Amino acid sequence: MRFAKSAGLALLATGMTLSGCERSPQPEPLSQTAGFVLPEPISNNAVAVIDGPDGPTLYSFNGLRAGKTWKDTGNVAYACVLATEACKIIASVPVPEGRLASAAVPVAGKIYIFGGYTVAANGDEVSTPDVFAFDPATGRYEKKADMPTPVDDAVAVPYQNRFIYLISGWHDEGNVSVVQLFDTQTGAWTEATPFPGTPVFGHAGGIAGNSIIISDGVATVFADGKRKFVPAKLTWRGDIDPQNPTQISWRGVEAHAGAALYRMAAVGDEAGHRVIFAGGGDNPYNYDGIGYDGVPARPSAGFFAYDLQTDRWQQLGQLAEPSMDHRGLVQAGAEYYILGGMDAEQKVTDRIVKFRISN
Repeated sequence: MRFAKSAGLALLATGMTLSGCERSPQPEPLSQTAGFVLPEPISNNAVAVIDGPDGPTLYSFNGLRAGKTWKDTGNVAYACVLATEACKIIASVPVPEGRLASAAVPVAGKIYIFGGYTVAANGDEVSTPDVFAFDPATGRYEKKADMPTPVDDAVAVPYQNRFIYLISGWHDEGNVSVVQLFDTQTGAWTEATPFPGTPVFGHAGGIAGNSIIISDGVATVFADGKRKFVPAKLTWRGDIDPQNPTQISWRGVEAHAGAALYRMAAVGDEAGHRVIFAGGGDNPYNYDGIGYDGVPARPSAGFFAYDLQTDRWQQLGQLAEPSMDHRGLVQAGAEYYILGGMDAEQKVTDRIVKFRISN
């Protein structure tokens, strides 16, 4: 279980590990703390944006409350209406225990919530297979078919307003390479082309058009007879066959500048043909923000993008506040939002940060 993880070594994972960013010629985008906050501090929460009864609405599901103990894992849910800049508590995710490291993906008017892990009093952690479809029109959850391989801290991305990919992640005792494909129309699961890089958890990624970008995360290595958990400096691009979504052509591409980052916020920018990454921690940790090596993780304030047309990184700007411990970045119109997370003191926050990017 992850409560037994130990400190690790630097790792250059499979895939190209060159570093570099192409500086954008445009002025740095506007970044600021939003004028509204979540109903309470929450971190490691699954996030999505979708049209609700009152227009475009930010949603948050599950996560870690301010106490940062096993008792503080929650199944709480919140909705923030952008037109009124007002957040409220909504019906909790219908699971008996809190969840960390779950994922939320909007498809065809509903938000699909995947997995996460539970934490017991003795520290045991279990990856959960649960899948729910949340209907913003009714505020209700519908149980869907369980994941064949329960994963948490995985990357989840939508495709063709029908499919959802779950890429790599942690399964109970270790990372997995499996790419699971869920069909929201039929409710069926299949496997897509496996992730060819070092299996990771806490990685980040997004999709634009037919292309997926996956970056960083935490890998496992064995040294001195012990399993260690190390940052994985990697970026992989996966190009999907639109006629057969189970087929993905993966290739290693240039890694972003600087150190590997853990639990960044990320989302695909369809109009800009790129994937946006923001924040993230500089040292792998379990859920309290303190590294497996005992060193507190520090959040990043940068945000950048992988341009799918040029196969190059773009350095975009700085966040209003450094931030880490995220499960996604959400885009509403021209603005991007980070909901909650941890700050520079590893404190769970109710803060919402937003920024714009020029195309």
